[in-house]
Amino acid sequence: MIEIIHLKKSFGKPVLVDVNLTIEHGETMVIIGRSGCGKSVLLKHIIGLIHPDEGTLLVDGQDVTRLKGNALDTLRKRFGMLFQAAALFDSMTVGENVGLGLSIHSGKSPEEIEEQVRRCLKMVGLSGIEALKPAELSGGMRKRVGLARAIAMNPEYILYDEPTTGLDPIMADIINHLILHMKNELAVTSIAVTHDMVSAYKIADRIAMLHDGKIHIVGTPEEIRSSDDPLVQQFILGKSEGPIKTLE
Repeated sequence: MIEIIHLKKSFGKPVLVDVNLTIEHGETMVIIGRSGCGKSVLLKHIIGLIHPDEGTLLVDGQDVTRLKGNALDTLRKRFGMLFQAAALFDSMTVGENVGLGLSIHSGKSPEEIEEQVRRCLKMVGLSGIEALKPAELSGGMRKRVGLARAIAMNPEYILYDEPTTGLDPIMADIINHLILHMKNELAVTSIAVTHDMVSAYKIADRIAMLHDGKIHIVGTPEEIRSSDDPLVQQFILGKSEGPIKTLE
């Protein structure tokens, strides 16, 4: 369970003004909002890459904002993350990328790591590509390798930063199916940030909209879709006219 309480962060100007949100154990929470509204910044707070100016962030009762050194490293091992552009290391093979965390932190033998890498690649539908380099992969394949790396350490939480950005609709749907599969297969708690409403409706148990540095609304996909809030409707329908300022 993750509890975000009165979280505030500025980078010259306010980004997160007063964020309050609870992510329940085992659910997939999707955070939507305009580009640059602070969605990825919020993800980075959850794993302690950014420290807030004010507020509390609890992971199973443990305040991330107070952790340092080994305690913070231990917490991060409970998380897997799929970065927006996959963030694979170009100089490494696929197998080395997926097994990187295991080779540093797990204490497993090379043979055990290779087996875990094979298992994770199979889960994302990419068996037998361990020897390839990222440059030899399509965008969709890189995303799936990034997901294989995210699950390699058997995380309790998976964070997805714009998981379908840059993908064609068919590959985006494949990624959505994989996110659902990871939830069911691994029983993880997931948080995804996106402005792709097709993806949000498909993968979410609940959706939270971040606007003006605060959580504006939280609800099930159907509750968000049917909301009569003009701000919500403008965003989910992608309209240029409405209460959201479009020239900022």
